Amino acid sequence: MNKNPLVLIVEDEEAICSFISAVLVSNDFNVMKTAKGKDAISLTASHSPDLILLDLGLPDMDGIEVLKTIRQWSAIPVVVVSARGYEREKVEALDLGADDYITKPFGTSEMLARIRTALRHSQKAMNDNQPDSEKISVGDLEINYEKRLVLLAGEEVHLTPIEYKIMVLLSKYIGKVLTYDFIIKEVWGPYANEIQALRVNMANIRRKLEVNPAEPRYIVTEVSVGYRMVEEVDKFHQHTVGKKGY
Repeated sequence: MNKNPLVLIVEDEEAICSFISAVLVSNDFNVMKTAKGKDAISLTASHSPDLILLDLGLPDMDGIEVLKTIRQWSAIPVVVVSARGYEREKVEALDLGADDYITKPFGTSEMLARIRTALRHSQKAMNDNQPDSEKISVGDLEINYEKRLVLLAGEEVHLTPIEYKIMVLLSKYIGKVLTYDFIIKEVWGPYANEIQALRVNMANIRRKLEVNPAEPRYIVTEVSVGYRMVEEVDKFHQHTVGKKGY
């Protein structure tokens, strides 16, 4: 899994967007870009970036509305980048859940420092919500939360950010059945009807983890309900041979 943080840049001024992107890439960040608020919401739901740089003056909707929408279902750190320097607007953005506010023009060192600070705060909050240990093991499968690694028999399993998020969620509630709707809300937010996306991601996860994906040992399907990560591989496998499907 690529460990470089993914930053979504939401900026309609192409020159500024390209400049920010170049600075981030040269500092080992991965980057996605969009000029529209609606696309920003969609990309946030589908790609789960590590941080969002959000301009307020967008062509299709106000950045404040984008922030409000994202904060209804996601705690992804958002750093507002705007030419609007009025204290009232800064306070409004921060009250609505922005993690920081940078006023244009700004220096690259300042921007990078604020991004790293927001990411550190976000990582701490994420770690606080993880299981008590730094890692969890089931059979040959190990999830290392601190290093954001998934290992199978000691070998790293390369997962996409969405696949990793699903794995962490299931492991957080290990032994419990999580409904399809619950997983979708936690991973994609309320932009539902992502059931097909969930099934595709689960099929990919099983392809990467299982000797026989049709007879999974680590994540069992509770038919018509959801998924459950098992606590003991052998006991689970004995009772589920032949149980297939999503």
